[in-house]
Formats: sequence, C-alpha cells, structure tokens
Amino acid sequence: MQQALSKYREKRRFDRSPEPRGTATRRRGPLRFVVQKHAARRLHYDFRLEMDGVLKSWAVPKGPSLNPKDKRLALMVEDHPWDYRSFEGIIPEGNYGAGTVMVWDEGTYEPREAGTRAHNEKLLLEELAHGRLHFILHGAKLQGEFALVRTGRDGGNQWLLIKHRDAYATDADVLDEDRSALTRRTMAQVAADSVNDGAVWSSDPKHNTADPKRATPARRRRGKNAGSAPMPHRVKPMLATLVAGPFDRNGWYFEVKWDGFRAIAEVEDGKVRLYSRTQLSYEDRFPTIVRTLAGLKHDAVLDGEIVVLDPQGRATFQLLQKYQQTGRGTLAYVVFDLLYLDGEDLRSQPLRRRKQLLSHILPGKSSVMLSEHLEEQGIEFFRAASRLGLEGIMAKKADSLYHEGKRSRDWLKIKSRQQQDVVIGGFTEPRGTRQAFGALVVGVFEGTKLAYAGHVGGGFDNRTLADVYRRLEPLIQSTCPFSNKPKTNAPVRWVKPALVCEVAFQEWTQDGQMRQPIFLGLREDKPAAAVKRERPSAAPR
Repeated sequence: MQQALSKYREKRRFDRSPEPRGTATRRRGPLRFVVQKHAARRLHYDFRLEMDGVLKSWAVPKGPSLNPKDKRLALMVEDHPWDYRSFEGIIPEGNYGAGTVMVWDEGTYEPREAGTRAHNEKLLLEELAHGRLHFILHGAKLQGEFALVRTGRDGGNQWLLIKHRDAYATDADVLDEDRSALTRRTMAQVAADSVNDGAVWSSDPKHNTADPKRATPARRRRGKNAGSAPMPHRVKPMLATLVAGPFDRNGWYFEVKWDGFRAIAEVEDGKVRLYSRTQLSYEDRFPTIVRTLAGLKHDAVLDGEIVVLDPQGRATFQLLQKYQQTGRGTLAYVVFDLLYLDGEDLRSQPLRRRKQLLSHILPGKSSVMLSEHLEEQGIEFFRAASRLGLEGIMAKKADSLYHEGKRSRDWLKIKSRQQQDVVIGGFTEPRGTRQAFGALVVGVFEGTKLAYAGHVGGGFDNRTLADVYRRLEPLIQSTCPFSNKPKTNAPVRWVKPALVCEVAFQEWTQDGQMRQPIFLGLREDKPAAAVKRERPSAAPR
C-alpha cells in the first residue's frame, strides 16, 4: 500500500516544501473527500477521494460544477497521502506545484449503493478500475450525486467530472463561494498569512510548521491582531439531513429536536438582531428574548430555536403559534450553537469547542437556555424522546464545523413521528357551519414544479381558520400553481404558492400523498421554494 505514494514522494523535496510526507492510512468511519483550490502555474482545483488508504486525486482545470450540463475535464494524477486533506498554505517557488493551496471544500462521501465502509470502499475501487465512478458528496459546497467517467484518451488519465440531476443541482456558479471550508479565509488571506507567519496551517497540529506561540490557527483566521475578526451578519443556518433511525456512535452528540422557529441572534454592543432563516425579524414579536440577550455581556452570534414549552417542558409548535393570542406556556430561546464570540469567528472550530464556550456565556435565565446534549447513546435517547412525545432528536458530529446555509450529514435529524413542511397552493370552500375555508390544498416542490401532496382539513380552530384565511386572501389567483391540477373534494380557489405550513400525518401513499394530514401551524421562517419532500437516508453504521 505504501507504494501508492511513491510517485507523490518522487516529485517533492520535503526539506523545502511544507507539504506532508504522509503515509497510506487505514481509517474507520465514513470516507472523506476534499477539494483544494490550487493557484499553481495555472489555477485549478484538486479533487480528492479517500480510497484504499490514500487520496485518489484529479486536477480539474475549470473546477467542479453543480450544473449537470457541465462536463468538467478531470486529469487523474498521483495518489496523495491522507494527511494532505487538510494542507493549506504556500508551496514555495522551485518546488513541484508551487503556489497557494486552499481547502475549498471537504466532507464525507459514499457510493450510490451505500453500505458498510468496507462495502463502500470495495465498490468504489471496482468502479474506479472500470473507469466509471458514481458517488454522493456531503460537503460544505458540493452536495448530491456526481460521476467521474474515464474518456479513454490521454493514456487513461483523462476523466470527466459530472453532476447528476438531483435536489442539489443548480446553474448557479458554486465557484463564487470562495472561502476556505476549514478557516473561512480567501486565497489572498491564505497567501498573506503564510508569508507573514513563515508557515502553513493544517487542521492536524502534528503537521503545522509554524511556531505555535506566534502562529495559531485562530490567529490566522483573525488576522495579525487577535480578536479582530468581523462579526458575521445575515447568517444562513446550517441544516440537518433526515435519517431513518437512531444509532449509537462515539464522537457524536445527541440532543432534543426542538419544535419551534429556527432563529439566529446577533448580539453586538448590547444591541440585538433576532431573525429567521429567511431573514424575517423576530425582535418585535419576542421582546422578552431580545431583552435577555441584550444583557449577555459578550459580542456573539447564536443559533437556536424559539419555542414555547408546556408544563412538562415539551416544546409544541401549536403553543408557539398561539402564544401571542393566549400567552400559554413558557417562551424560550433554546440555544445549541455559537458561531462567533468576542472577535473570534468560531464557524471553522469543532462543535465540541463551540458547545464548551456556549455553556459559559449564557445568562442562566428561562427565556434564553442551553440545549443540553448526551454523548454516544443515541438509541436510548431517542426512545426517551419518543416516550415523552417529543418531535425527535438531533445527532451531530462532535468535530463538525459550521457549514453555513448547507445541509450536511455532519448534522442529522431523527423524527419520532411523521411531520412535513408543505406549500399551500389553494383552499376549498367551507361546508356547513365551518368558517373561512374547508381544507388547504398543499404540495411540495420537485425541482421548480409544485407537486400535489394532499388536502389538510384537520387541526384548525375558528381563530386559526380566520388567521390563515387572512394571509391567503391577498395571494388568490386564477391559475392553478400545481404541475398537475389535482382533483379537490369541493370548489377550490388557487393561491400564489408562497405560504408554508407544517403538518403531521400517518404515512405517504404510493401516489405521493399524505394520509390523514393535520395542520400544525404556519412556517414563516421557511422559504416556499426550499420545501421538498423529506426522504430519510440511511443512518451512519
């Protein structure tokens, strides 16, 4: 296996380059990938897949794309050592590949027919040998299904990197996202910091070449003056992937899946911004939370959930929806992550450290509280959550970074009951003594098309009926928003598909409809275009 790195070592002089000499390494856990932006003689992107103890590597001149129409040339090069995945800095002039290297993206991956790690690796090596690799990426920037296909030209080293059509496909240029997935630095900052410190940074301290007293990773992210990183604003929260069931795993944290409004809080000089993932302000709506946060005595960016707790301490979405009318329950901002603290950007720090810092700064008041977690024992924690009637649990890798605005398998959600966000596309006329409307006609997006998912007639009281109708009335239109016009159980009025609601239901039918859906509340914190049917993937093994 060590012979796999012979070409890599022949091309490098490790006494003159900070690149790791490395060894072929057998690991446990999911397979990893990395994409490194490399400003050598010609700018390109190095695409690397962990396989057989090394990083199988391709140079992609135009960089990866999320557009299935793009077929990007990928030239297979020598295998790189596992340690190279976190290399970021400058390869000095006179060395092979001289130039600046940045970790543009990184994460986990698996074949389409995923199983155990041994199964995955065997299947991928077979596909590699046959010149046609199919795999699914879970990165900060690259997600979904890709293929690497050998063209047969140029001695067998010429391949094409192709994105498959799926929920992550887009014609937007992903290369515009131009900061390091590890350190949030730009290429210019990586180059400047490496020159200033006389070294490069690696996520593995064993491979740092700098004097730790004068050049720490935190210092490199913040610049020359410690504590000087700007506070991030208008943050898009990191998202979780739905999986089929709970699991036990060392290195994972398990916590309650809170049933409320996701909210980011920015606290700066005693002033507070509290907003949803769609940038909707919550400051006027939840002033008690804002007042508590204003007394934090730290500049910080927090991620959490606004909830209303019942007497048993359970968060229920229905209580939250009605809180401003009824005042029932205990309003709280439950905080589970810390993205920035007093001049340090923590998004590139592991969750373990972010949680530790968070536990020390929260005020200990009921209106702003810490989301506690349990380590390793996810199955029993899920059983306890189910017995208490909670929505489900979250599973998060303790060493996970904060991938802003991205859905990742580093964060997973496991539901104890079927719930789904849906887009309202119309409503039927009421019958008998019912007011406002009979049922909502709802759907989920499949690409850009709205697919019908059922009628939602249960879960309303008179006040909720009136409130929902008031919001729907300005959206009434003559055309049906669904890709295929559904048959309704009463005369219908169509609306612009802009409002999102959450429903509970028994199961999905074979024709893609929800059985016995019950209205839980409107989701003002979620954009309609992002609503897709949640399909659970396999839990980690």
